[in-house]
Amino acid sequence: MRYALPDILILPLVQSALREDLGRRGDITSEAVIDAEQTTQLHIVARAAGILCGIQLARLSFNLLDANTVFSAHKQDGDVLQQGDIIASIQGNARAILSAERTALNFLTHLSGIATTTHNIQSRLAHTQAQLTCTRKTIPGLRDLQKYAVRVGGGRNHRMGLDDAILIKDNHIALAGGDIGLTLQRAKNYAGHLIPIEVEVDTLEQLAAVLAEGVNLVLLDNMSLDQLRTAVLMCQGRAKTEASGGISPETAAAIAETGVDFLALGYVTHSARYLDIGLDYL
Repeated sequence: MRYALPDILILPLVQSALREDLGRRGDITSEAVIDAEQTTQLHIVARAAGILCGIQLARLSFNLLDANTVFSAHKQDGDVLQQGDIIASIQGNARAILSAERTALNFLTHLSGIATTTHNIQSRLAHTQAQLTCTRKTIPGLRDLQKYAVRVGGGRNHRMGLDDAILIKDNHIALAGGDIGLTLQRAKNYAGHLIPIEVEVDTLEQLAAVLAEGVNLVLLDNMSLDQLRTAVLMCQGRAKTEASGGISPETAAAIAETGVDFLALGYVTHSARYLDIGLDYL
């Protein structure tokens, strides 16, 4: 399966990143030491194994500084990388290539890190039915890209934003009067038939009250493994289940084995380590 985002969606992000890096005067180091007409060929190389993500952003980073730059991708998003793999070759004006280098690599290393982390955690769940989902714990301005990287890594997206679905949490219930049932009824009256509704519960008693009202999905927050197993039995045929609350790569498999349908991990977007990728003159 090939992954891609339309250029029109990512162009403003690449332009913003380049403007931030070029500042007020441009790349004064390259201007100082490299002839204006000098050309070269450099290669983007994987320095560690992982899952590639962000190749389009890298291409745009170089082409926006010089439309004549030839960007030849040897790998595509979703490909498995081994240390030493050549991801892409870039040929063109030397100043332009070096000026775009850091922007291109920032996108590649960050997004490939998320895709790799997602892939590694989802692989630990392969013996279960559970699917990894990301959360809204993303870097402001980069949510679309980070959630794209999760998909490239084999995970699923939870809400893209507050307008995607109704997710009733404890603060909503408290500020709506403290009654889960009445809060859920208000949500149903608002939602109509096209907006899904999910309710966060902390206890099995709260879960029973929610199930009595009927709901699409329940978010089982910070429950023990025993509580999760009981909750899954209570929800069978009545609602999908999603575990959340401090889930890490080390705890994900045990939680998935309780039978939940989804694991919500903010970890994959806020704590994934970058994947080491460089631009080399070979």
